[in-house]
Amino acid sequence: MPDAPLELGELSFSDWYAHTDKMAEVGFLTIARRLPSLVGQAMRMAWGASPRDTLATIALNLLGGVFTAFGLLATTGVLTALFSEGPTPERVVAALPSLALVAGAAVVRTMTQAGAGWAQSRLTPQIARLTEERLYGLTSRVQLVSYDDPEFHDALERAGARGVATADSVVSSAINVVTATVGLAAAAGVLGVLHPVLLPLLLLAVLPDAWAAVRSARMRYSTMYSLVPARRRKWIIADLLAQRESAAEVRSFTMRGFLLRMYDAVATAEQEVMLRLAKRQMLTRVAGEAMGGLGTAMVYVALGLLLALAAIPLAVAGTAVLVIRSGQTSLSNLMYATNRLYEEGLYFTDFLEFCADAERRLVGPRQAAVPEGFTRIVAEEVTFTYPGAEEPALRDVSVVIERGEVIAFVGENGSGKTTLAKILSGLYEPDGGAVRWDDTDVKEMDPDALRLRTAVIAQDHTRWPLTARYNITMGTDKGEPALHAAAAVAGADEVVAELPHGYRTLLDRRFKDGQELSGGQWQRIAVARGFHRAADLLICDEPTAALDARAEHALFERVRDHSEGRTVLLITHRLASVRYADRIYVLDHGKVAEQGDHDTLMSLNGLYADLYTLQASAYR
Repeated sequence: MPDAPLELGELSFSDWYAHTDKMAEVGFLTIARRLPSLVGQAMRMAWGASPRDTLATIALNLLGGVFTAFGLLATTGVLTALFSEGPTPERVVAALPSLALVAGAAVVRTMTQAGAGWAQSRLTPQIARLTEERLYGLTSRVQLVSYDDPEFHDALERAGARGVATADSVVSSAINVVTATVGLAAAAGVLGVLHPVLLPLLLLAVLPDAWAAVRSARMRYSTMYSLVPARRRKWIIADLLAQRESAAEVRSFTMRGFLLRMYDAVATAEQEVMLRLAKRQMLTRVAGEAMGGLGTAMVYVALGLLLALAAIPLAVAGTAVLVIRSGQTSLSNLMYATNRLYEEGLYFTDFLEFCADAERRLVGPRQAAVPEGFTRIVAEEVTFTYPGAEEPALRDVSVVIERGEVIAFVGENGSGKTTLAKILSGLYEPDGGAVRWDDTDVKEMDPDALRLRTAVIAQDHTRWPLTARYNITMGTDKGEPALHAAAAVAGADEVVAELPHGYRTLLDRRFKDGQELSGGQWQRIAVARGFHRAADLLICDEPTAALDARAEHALFERVRDHSEGRTVLLITHRLASVRYADRIYVLDHGKVAEQGDHDTLMSLNGLYADLYTLQASAYR
């Protein structure tokens, strides 16, 4: 039904516009009060990125303001000479020295401004690199459980979505605030030198423009705030029309017309709002210019009165006009830069607060060494609760893993199998109880050193947009024999043999010459990744989920054949695969319900026997 009303659903704010409501409500005086703090934060960030470029930017901007003031004062000499009595050639000659000073000041000011711009443009990429490295350096070091904390995840979204992107804008806006303030101070200083009475004339000339600029900006912010949900919906629809992930279904379900109709409805509504905004801003500018014209007229009247009363000479009055014009430009720049600095500062504060929180989540220095070729891993009365969860994922769980054993964790979804495996490998730390590798508590070991001794083959493995080689080696360099041996064990060598460039093939079709693999092929690459690690503890978490029956059987045969001297922890729902495990732990609602080998558990006629019999019956 092409004419049926569209259900656009609930529209919510994106992280990119998380603070737009604050900008729509806050007044300019509030912004001004926070200005020193924001400028200080920005300057510290800039100094950390490049002290030399920061110092050069500030110094050259200040120097530019000094020469601006000097040039305006020198203009008085030019006008005095030109307005003096005598023949025109003589007046021009008399004005030449002052004119030379004006020209020299203009040249030096231009050079300093160019130098400041160059230094500032050098700062931008350095700040971007510094903030990105700080963010990703922290996100890759915080404890893994942080990613299960909703508050941490939300803070990360805000910091990553716009916090990082605004860091260089905050610094640029802060520098622009300083530059505009210097220019305004230079204009005020020159007027004060020329005659103290001229200072109020500067306010009279610039305030109407400032009012119009602030009011127009408020209108735009309020409008943008109201449009955020609609624009978010429009972006989502645009992605559906243009992204590879949805392209097949858009065509197979003939969604093109429907999506375009939805896009047009949202875009038309947005267009009408923007047209109304343009009209309101135009009226505001007209009102501001009208009041500005009135103010300028009053300035000229005041200057005329001062001239009539012989309070100032004509040359000073002419210079005052130039100075007031310069002050108007500086104030306009200051209004814009201040507004922008406050807005960007809100998002930049999100970034700073996230970094402070992330640093509190880092693991401190740990000195205990990971045992070489452990003899036993023991978990004693382990309890663990995910952040924000009401019930523990594990309750007083105790397990023992001897070196060289094949241990299996089985149980229904949500029983705690994967959580326990992550605790044993040091990815999570238990809330209660302890995990020991031999006699050393995992909490006393360096996390990175422990992770080098473990390897994980996960069901939800990452499909890295890297070459086949790096997808297996993960950045380590153990040589060609190790690479080929790991690939052969997993059957990944057969996958690589079909790739056009072998191990140098990029496994991502979004890039030129990139290739895409099937789910089963990716699974083999992930298994090879785990074997290449050659770790003391190999954790296989549903390693055959994407494999067909033949490939699954072959993989488990290879795991058994190549597990000598290596401890294997197998997590799976396919109980036929764990019959030959040395010991099987059956977890149920976060507790160890049963343990033993296959025959022992079947004789108990408990949960394991029930699950095994249920699966086996499907094949009869």
